[in-house]
Amino acid sequence: MNESVIFKDRMDAAEQLAAGLQEYQGRNPLILAIPRGAVPMGKVLAERLHGELDIVLAHKLASPFNPEFAIGAIDETGWVYLSSTGEEDEDTIAMTETIRERQLAELRQRRILYAPFMRPIDPQGRIAIVVDDGLATGATMIAALHAVRARQPAELICAIPVAASDSLEKITPLVDKVVCLHETWQFGAISQFYAQFSQVDDEEVRQILAAGSGATVPTSLPNG
Repeated sequence: MNESVIFKDRMDAAEQLAAGLQEYQGRNPLILAIPRGAVPMGKVLAERLHGELDIVLAHKLASPFNPEFAIGAIDETGWVYLSSTGEEDEDTIAMTETIRERQLAELRQRRILYAPFMRPIDPQGRIAIVVDDGLATGATMIAALHAVRARQPAELICAIPVAASDSLEKITPLVDKVVCLHETWQFGAISQFYAQFSQVDDEEVRQILAAGSGATVPTSLPNG
């Protein structure tokens, strides 16, 4: 087995996160999962903490030179975060301006796809816990936290099973509290810390959110 493995799977990570978030149990926290991988984890947290589940959407902005490398992210409001590398590169800035509207439209379509049966839950005045299955560059989490903070939650918490140490340093000033089970400078990919890290598909996200809202998932997907 890979020596980096810490969690059996996302459910194992979620149960451990729930234990680290016990102070919020019974206080009706709003669990905001970043799709897709974190949504099954968010379901576990909502159940264990007796809270509500919703999603927060942010889209990774990939480098034009390496699609696997995130140079930033955009949230549902259209706010763009660029990493320090991207901010120093004029071509990168121009590229993000060009694709901003397209990415924003895609986020809106994803909201309709994942939750056509429910309105986003307002985090204003509530304990908001943003969860993901790991923190690599931190770009998507930064955009997600920005979107939630703009809605004025009473307390904003970032909950992650594992994080790259340098990315965790970027996140910490943006929230009231970070719950991270493991951080390391030896960070290659999130999957290296899980024995099983299977893909979560759109339909699973839709089913989880529908079950939480008491709605029935439509038989056909919205166009786009």
